[in-house]
Amino acid sequence: MTIENVTVAGAGVMGRGIAYVSALAGFRTVLVDISEEQLQNALYHVRKTAEKGVKKEKITEDEADNLLNNLTTTTTLELAVESCDLLIEAVPEKRELKKTIMETADAHAPSHAVLASNTSTISPTELASYTNRAFQVAVMHFFNPVHRMPLVEIVKGLETVPETVDLIQEAATHMGKESVEVTEFPGFVTSRISALVGNEAFHMLQEGVASANDIDKAVRLGLNYPMGPLELADLVGLDARLNNLRYLHEKLGEKYRPAPLLEQLVKAGRLGKKSGYGVYQYE
Repeated sequence: MTIENVTVAGAGVMGRGIAYVSALAGFRTVLVDISEEQLQNALYHVRKTAEKGVKKEKITEDEADNLLNNLTTTTTLELAVESCDLLIEAVPEKRELKKTIMETADAHAPSHAVLASNTSTISPTELASYTNRAFQVAVMHFFNPVHRMPLVEIVKGLETVPETVDLIQEAATHMGKESVEVTEFPGFVTSRISALVGNEAFHMLQEGVASANDIDKAVRLGLNYPMGPLELADLVGLDARLNNLRYLHEKLGEKYRPAPLLEQLVKAGRLGKKSGYGVYQYE
């Protein structure tokens, strides 16, 4: 089987980024979300990213035009998956929501379709249990910002077959990504390390070790990270980072206990870029 049609469920920051690289790769891509406003916002950001790509000569004008022609939207998941070869679920890290997406996709997608999740924490074996095609389910974990970050983690569930991994790897390659194959374990590879680094940054900020700017600058320039850990937390959402840490704390122990400052910021509604204020303030 070759992948031609991709459905991306969820038009948030990750979903729109995945839809961008999918459509740019030439896949006929459907972006689905229950909110028409969210879909229009996603299309706006996709166009802006394409325009910046052309200006910076990362992509050509023809590639930008083809990208936009390859991308459609809908608010109906049943319609979005009826001819898809690959579903990439990119909704918030809420089990019941992901369960609904997987069950609906399983019921309406073609029998050959592979169902993947962009989750950074939830078990692919658990996600597969919501379907009747466990051997065709895996995690396809992208990184933010999707159009710039080169890695995709492919995480196998208990019953995931090699053919499913191969198809996801092939799709990732077409999207211009490198991939690593990971055996299921809480946090996979990158989330475990990123959560530790990010949580330690919040501890240091809370303790007054350095300012947020200087912590991020030190990590960028001293450790060669593309983005500081506090900047990254604001980008992905402080609530999402907190949820990940709580999950890892539950599964892997005390070293993942969330920093009190992170919990305070979330309680205050300072969720990062999406709310206009997190560690940093945004216009």
